Order: sequence, then C-alpha cells, then structure tokens
Amino acid sequence: MSFINQISIWISFKISAVFIVGLPLILLFWAIKKKNKAITKLLSNYWKISILFFISLILFIGKQDNTLLVFNLSTFLMTISVWFWSDINSELNEYYIWHPLSLTTKIWRWGLSFVTISFLFQSFNHITCLNLINSISCQAWLEPSINLYKYIQYLFKFLFGANFSTPVAKFLGLFSFFVYILGLIQWLIIKLPKTGRNSGFSNLYEN
Repeated sequence: MSFINQISIWISFKISAVFIVGLPLILLFWAIKKKNKAITKLLSNYWKISILFFISLILFIGKQDNTLLVFNLSTFLMTISVWFWSDINSELNEYYIWHPLSLTTKIWRWGLSFVTISFLFQSFNHITCLNLINSISCQAWLEPSINLYKYIQYLFKFLFGANFSTPVAKFLGLFSFFVYILGLIQWLIIKLPKTGRNSGFSNLYEN
C-alpha cells in the first residue's frame, strides 16, 4: 500500500471521528436542551445503529478477517439511518434555512455521507482487504485501532483485573455482531412493516 493511500486512510479515520462520534454527540445534547423532538429522535436512532461501528472497531483489534466489510456496512447503515425517516425530513425542511440546530444537523448528515463514500471508495480500492485484513498490504486499516486497543486494555484491567487481548476482542466483537444482526433482522421483519419510514418523533416524550 502506497504512502499516499496510508495517509488517505489515516485522514479519513480522523474525519470520521468528527462526523461519526463528536458532532452527533454534540447535536444530541443540543437537541435535548432545545427540546427538539425531531432531531433528538434522529440522533437517538443514529446512536442505536452506530453500535455496529464500535463493534467493527473491536473486530479490528481482534484482527478478524472480513472486518472491513462490517466496518463499511456500519457506516452505510448509519448514513441510511440519518436520511431514512420521512417525517423527520419533512420537519427539517420546514425550519428556517439558517436555523442553527437544523443547519448543523444538515451539515452533519452530508458530512457523514461523504465519510461513508470515502471509506467505500478506499475499501474497494484495496479490495483484498475486505476479506484478508491481516495481509501486509492492509496494515493501514489496522493502525487506527492501536490507540483504542491501549485504552480498552487499560479499562479492562482496571474494571475486571484481566488482560484484554486480541483473542478476547475477537470473541467479544463476533458475539456482539451476532446479537446486533439478530436485533436488526427482528426490526426489519416486525417493526419496519408497521411503522414504515415514520419515526414517530412526536411521541418521543410520551409514556
């Protein structure tokens, strides 16, 4: 893998930290403070879907093959989730164009879409990494998980008094992925046919 490609992947991960974690977290607290039901519901749904993204990071630490496929699936699902809800889209379109919270939310949605497209493009540019993440040419994809591994290793040691190793990460990642897929299938089969693209944000604070 060329140096330019390595830098490109590194930059993409840095940008993703903003649009996948930082900005949506800020928006969630902002929306809750402003009692904006539509955007709060949008972010609530987003964070539920984004669990797969964090699972993929654990799988990167476990150096599990096909992890890059899971990673791209996670970013794709997150992007779909922020554009999917027709009632939320209608609500956002009714806001004044310079409405601060709405404008920031729209910028975030487009930024997240750009990050997803960037990762998809780079992944298919290194298509062997989709299945064989442990090959030498794919090491650039594993490097961003090194610091995360150190933090989790420290927390695991502090909380459980045990070592967090690559095999442990692999097991936890695969188990979490299995549970996530079961939950997603259940939602697709049971809930989606009932609600369609209606998020029901107006009922957010009702018991």
